[in-house]
Amino acid sequence: MSERISAPHTGAGGAGDPAALDDDATLHAMGYPRKLTRRFQAFDNFAISFTIINVISGIFSSFGFGMNAGGPRILVFGWIGVSVMVLFVGAAMAEVASAYPTSGALYFSAGKLARRCKGAWSWFTGWLNFVGQIGGTAATGYAAATFVQAFLALQWSSYRPTMHQTVLLTALIIVLQGLANTYTVQLVAVLNRISVWWLLVGLVVIVTALAAVPDHHRPASFVTHFANNTGFTNGLYGGMLGLLVTSWTFTGFDGSFHMSEETVRATVNAPKGITRAIGWSALTGLVLMLALVVSIRDYDRVAASAAPPVQILIDALGLGTAKALLLIVIGAMLFCGLANLTSNTRQIFAFSRDGAMPGSRWWHSVSPRTRTPVKAVWLAVACSLALVLPGWWSHTAFTAIVSVNVVGLFLAYAVPILLRLRLGDDFRPGPWHLGRWGRPVGVVAVTWIVLSSVLFMLPQASPITVDSFNYAPIALAVVLLVATVWWFATARRRFRGPVSYGRPDEVAAMDLV
Repeated sequence: MSERISAPHTGAGGAGDPAALDDDATLHAMGYPRKLTRRFQAFDNFAISFTIINVISGIFSSFGFGMNAGGPRILVFGWIGVSVMVLFVGAAMAEVASAYPTSGALYFSAGKLARRCKGAWSWFTGWLNFVGQIGGTAATGYAAATFVQAFLALQWSSYRPTMHQTVLLTALIIVLQGLANTYTVQLVAVLNRISVWWLLVGLVVIVTALAAVPDHHRPASFVTHFANNTGFTNGLYGGMLGLLVTSWTFTGFDGSFHMSEETVRATVNAPKGITRAIGWSALTGLVLMLALVVSIRDYDRVAASAAPPVQILIDALGLGTAKALLLIVIGAMLFCGLANLTSNTRQIFAFSRDGAMPGSRWWHSVSPRTRTPVKAVWLAVACSLALVLPGWWSHTAFTAIVSVNVVGLFLAYAVPILLRLRLGDDFRPGPWHLGRWGRPVGVVAVTWIVLSSVLFMLPQASPITVDSFNYAPIALAVVLLVATVWWFATARRRFRGPVSYGRPDEVAAMDLV
């Protein structure tokens, strides 16, 4: 029998085991000195993933697509079904996070869980995660800029948004988020705490307004209404496409995993952050989805509008109230982008710490003043801006680049879960674990990721033209091709997966005080 793969902590592994919850000892056992400050409590860790998932941002950005791909039946029941599947993914990831609570998160655990070819598993997982997060930061910034433009157009009827203005506004938003991440972790933690209450209070305000103000709502039976305006004659296919609305929303919950090295009692609080963020997002998102669905008046007119959720607010509440609520949506999107960039930065910090990125020694350095990886912040900003730039010439080009966001992230989620399944009983979990349910939960999680990834790469509108073509397969193929060529050209000779800086006592002496 092969050697048992153990998690880095000592002790019995129970939730109350002090040794298992000694954050610095756990990090030292994995071969890393402490470079970042632990200021994230359990709520802060939950907040980062809850803010990145961001049901207000996700639903308002993709609701119109769902109205045309399945309608209320898929928007509501698809939300419930996909939320459950994502909870399986999150629970399986959380079990791995408890065993390996590092900023490297997915790529680190992939390298540790693989029996063979550890460097290759770690390499490809890391680059899928990196590209997915960069795409997420760019896409979220672009969505926020688009809704800001919509607000300005409502506020001043003479204002005509242009593609160039949207790109410039996106760049400004991302740079400001970079400045916020440049300063202390404490500031980011405070902003993430605010973001949770912004989301929850904002959601209550929007739902209450939609429930109380209009004198007419759709009957409960309307949630079974089906609509297929995708251009495809097969209703089943059109409805399956509508599942993407929920899948688009539920991304980025690996943020709690990436913040492990800055979280107190990370072996417990990081996995709890992942699962709680998904659970609360599922419940609050369902309430918001129902409120929007029953407030639709002229279905065909709303579905054909430029921004269906905004049109719903205007029809139901009037222009003035709609504009006020739109500010809540914009704020949610800005918080989402900030948290996304924070998570992205920590992945860069860890990936470069193990020598997997060009100029690695730069990107894993930590500012002695702020105790944050400032250079990694600005690398994330620069890469996100590079993805936004093609939007200056073509929205289709921009969509092609960021379309790999969700597929890249979920494939990166799948790898450590799959490797954990392959280990079977040789996997030794951390204090937070699923027990005998670990294997069935992992099987469901990987199966769902494979099915949803295929769905993301299928055509999403007919007829298929240059503008309607789904470029996700091409974008993913380019990413994998570059990573593969790079791996066989140079990386496989120098990158062996996560590195160890020495014995626990040796790396402890390297801690920043």
